Amino acid sequence: MLTPAFDLSQDPDFLIIAIRVPYARVSEFDVYFKGVDFKFYAKPYFLRLTLPGRIIENGSEQGSYDADKGLFTIQLPKETPGQHFEGLNMLTALLAPRKYRTAKPLVDEIGTSAVSEEGGEDDDEEFNWEIEQFPYEEVSESALKLQCHYGFGDLRSGVFQRLQDEFSDVIDIKDPDFTPAAERRQKRLAAELTKFDPDHYLADFFEDEAIEQVLKYNPWWTDTYSKMMTPLGKSQEQEDHAALVSFSEEEKYQLRKFVNKSYLLDKRAHCQVYYSLIDILLAYCYETRVTEGERNVESAWNIRKLSPTLCWFETWTNVHEILVSFGRRVLCYPLYRHFKLVLKAYRDTIEILHLGPKSWRLLQKP
Repeated sequence: MLTPAFDLSQDPDFLIIAIRVPYARVSEFDVYFKGVDFKFYAKPYFLRLTLPGRIIENGSEQGSYDADKGLFTIQLPKETPGQHFEGLNMLTALLAPRKYRTAKPLVDEIGTSAVSEEGGEDDDEEFNWEIEQFPYEEVSESALKLQCHYGFGDLRSGVFQRLQDEFSDVIDIKDPDFTPAAERRQKRLAAELTKFDPDHYLADFFEDEAIEQVLKYNPWWTDTYSKMMTPLGKSQEQEDHAALVSFSEEEKYQLRKFVNKSYLLDKRAHCQVYYSLIDILLAYCYETRVTEGERNVESAWNIRKLSPTLCWFETWTNVHEILVSFGRRVLCYPLYRHFKLVLKAYRDTIEILHLGPKSWRLLQKP
């Protein structure tokens, strides 16, 4: 859990707590306060304060959230109006857990339910509010400039700096915010060399009955591609090609619901987006073929693992390096590791790209 940046101030009747929680799910947060205890939780942020004065719940408490700043502001009434709370700037003291003096029995009777000091059941059983906290440290501007970029058009940075524990099972790169693109590639290549298993490769090469079967499978975009490649008259070519791919009423409804979002991308970012699309399509085509169009629980993992764009935040400079990378990963990670499958995925991706932007609906099984 992460300790957010926070600030405390006061007026004669209220204690004001401002908590900065960027990237938090503001729809799912929890606030508790009683006496000198204050607790706030909004995944992945957690804050527990031991206040220098007592607060109460009397209906005058207020809270607000500034979405642009990612700032929660909570106003809590003092138990004794006019009291001045000392030490609101002593962050370490405020974060330290309160020391309870109540003696606890050294022996517990088996079979009895746990009861809190208040005499009721422990409501905080699901979350440990007593975990150790550390004061928030602001990142300097110079340090922020060192953060590396990744994602769509290389426009993102700093997303994973505080969320690494949340994404450890999704991405392979351990510290993307401070790992330059060149270093990410070196680590990826080293991981592929370690993962390659000659015995597995040779077994698939000589015992290829299952592989030959999936090589014969025709994805659902194949027929449309064949029709498109049928010779047409010049006057009819554009009209007939546009009619090959059509949308159902349900798909038209979904398209109307999409948000029309624009991105300001320079030439380099445009190239990066297109290269990443090719990389992801290659992984998708491989997965579609080896499962013969039937998705399973491993499909998402397979696509992610075969696409360095998704699991290593790889940045590409040309198509050749994408094809080489895909071929390497097919021979290292999935169940079927045969170079013929690499070539088939190449061909399938080319067919999808030839069909044009409307071919997205063909990526879903009818």
